[in-house]
Formats: sequence, structure tokens, C-alpha cells
Amino acid sequence: MAFSFFSTGATSEVNFIPEIFSKLLQAKFYAASVLPEISNTDYEGSITAAGDKVVVRTVPAVTINDYAGSITTQDLTTAKVELLIDKAKYYSFLSDDVLAAQSDINLMEEAANDAAEGMRVSVETQVLADVVAGAGTTGSDTTITSSNILGEILGFAKTLDENNVPEEGRFLVLSPEFISILKQTELKQAYLTGDETSPLRNGKVGMVDRFTVYTSNMLSVASGYTKVLAGHKKGITFASQFTNTEEVRMESKFGTQVRGLKVFGSKVIVPDCLIAGSWT
Repeated sequence: MAFSFFSTGATSEVNFIPEIFSKLLQAKFYAASVLPEISNTDYEGSITAAGDKVVVRTVPAVTINDYAGSITTQDLTTAKVELLIDKAKYYSFLSDDVLAAQSDINLMEEAANDAAEGMRVSVETQVLADVVAGAGTTGSDTTITSSNILGEILGFAKTLDENNVPEEGRFLVLSPEFISILKQTELKQAYLTGDETSPLRNGKVGMVDRFTVYTSNMLSVASGYTKVLAGHKKGITFASQFTNTEEVRMESKFGTQVRGLKVFGSKVIVPDCLIAGSWT
């Protein structure tokens, strides 16, 4: 990585430490994204570059037998699932020395905020679409109203129950449109959510049945139908990493190029844990 230590003044955007910039950008990505809440991100520390392959071992299935005076011992075997870090996105911008000296805002901080939001939207849109495509259960096209939305959600819960999916850790991701419809139902009565206060406080939905409800603008839309997602986080593995953050002095201009590379990968590990609804 190429880091410059030249400065054009105390207020210049050149006076930043690349390592701190990278960590700040990563933190802002996670603060705004639903992906860490609905997926397993345990393998991120293993990533060093695009093209890496993370081997994920699944929990072995232990056989339960009837006891009749003697026992047989099972050899544990575990399946291996490969998570390929096969996607990468980058940002690159030029910070002009003269403009920075004249500016009354922190250009570097504002640029980092914009890069974090743009990266979040781009990565989340792609991963959510991939997860929907890999869901084990796909719902039929449904027109959602305040009269039937709770019934649809309870139907998701029933499917997960039938698949023996654990109750703790279930999630539901809806677009803002359906969050609005949800808030128009009898859900406004706090006892339906298990909370002490109504879910209409501060725009936060909270719990519905055994689902933690999240909202996202990045759910895919096809033929006018939004692909909402319900399931359990053990069904999805997601890993990402900012592998490069560089500052390079430009040769033809008095300015600094700042660029960063984020690599990521996702995989549906247990399709039976996921339901993709198709709502309009």
C-alpha cells in the first residue's frame, strides 16, 4: 500500500491515518446494515483478499438409539461447505489540496460517510438478492393489506416450525412499505410483540410472533413484487473485509487519490431455514 505523509496544512484532508480510516468505514457499514443481524459472520477474520476460500464445517448429526443392554458408537462426520470470497467492490476519489484548504467542512470525513453508505447499499442489495434466490421455501405472489399481513407472517412462522427451525434467532426483513402496513394492524397493541411498549414508538417495529423485524430498502423487486425474507441467521453465512485503503499523491494534480477495496462473499448454508415471500 502507498501512504503519503506530506501535508498541505493543519486542516488538510491529507493528514489522516489510513488504518483508522479503514476501521471507521467498516464500522459505519455495519451500523447501518441488516446483514450482520440476519447472518453468520464468524468467518470474517479469515479473509485476506479476493479469491480466498473459507471452509465452513457443519455440525455433525448424532444418531439417537434405543438402549437394550449394549451400545454402538457412531463415528462423527461433518460436511464441509466452501464460502468463496468471490466478489469485490471499490471506491476511489480525488481530494484537491486547494479545495480542501478553502473548504469549511471535513472533506475526508464527508467522503468516508458517503463511501460507507454507497458500499452498504451496493453490497446489501447483491447479498439479499442471492439469499432470496437460495431460500428453501418460496411463497406465491401475494397482495398485502393490513387485514392479511399478520396471517402471512404467522404462515412463515408455521413453515419454520415444521422445519424444526429454532425460535431464538429468527428474523423478518420487510421493505418500508410493508413496515408501514404492519403498523396499521392490531400490532399496535404491545402485548402482540412481547414488548412493554407499543411498536409504534420511534418507528421501531420490534418483535412479531418470534421474529425480530428489520427494515431494508435493498430487497429485490421483480414484476412489481418485493422479495421479503424470513428465516434464521444460521441459514446464511456472510463475510466481508476492507482489504485495501490507499492514499496516493497525484502526479498531474496537487491532490490526493483515496481508494479502498472491499471483498465479500455469502452463501445459503441451510435453505430450510429461509423463506422468500413475494409481496406487493
